[in-house]
Amino acid sequence: MINKMNEFMNWAKENGWTITKKSDNNVNLSGSFIARYTEIPSEYLEFLSVVKQCITPSEKTWFLCENEYNPSSDTAFKWNEFELLSLEAAMDDETWKSEITAWWDSYLPIVMSVDGGYSFYAIDLTNDIGAIVRGYEPEFEEVERVANHLEEFFDFIMSNTIEFQ
Repeated sequence: MINKMNEFMNWAKENGWTITKKSDNNVNLSGSFIARYTEIPSEYLEFLSVVKQCITPSEKTWFLCENEYNPSSDTAFKWNEFELLSLEAAMDDETWKSEITAWWDSYLPIVMSVDGGYSFYAIDLTNDIGAIVRGYEPEFEEVERVANHLEEFFDFIMSNTIEFQ
């Protein structure tokens, strides 16, 4: 995974992305985040241990990194922004809200985009563990599988099979 991640980071830099490496290789996620996502795939933890920031040239699509997952982050979009939007849409329907929360418990968002509408990529933690799925507005919880694992996701980005602006 380290080789693929380095290949991706080099490709991203060469293609105008903003890539910032972490100064240390520790991953410090909040207790509430770890309590919710107890089975984060090691490949993504490796990514989080190396990358502090990963943003496309348009700045409309970005990988979520350690800072975004922690409550002290001052980013415009929270890491779970699309879950919050879905919960807001559910208003007072407690059954629907619990279904939304349960769904997001099974999918860890790793990329967010505001390019041409709201969309995200997430890691499936329950059904097809490690697969990468894509969801978009207005029904964020209706997703399509785009890659079998994170390495393949990087390959698809580098080959422009998955395009980010």
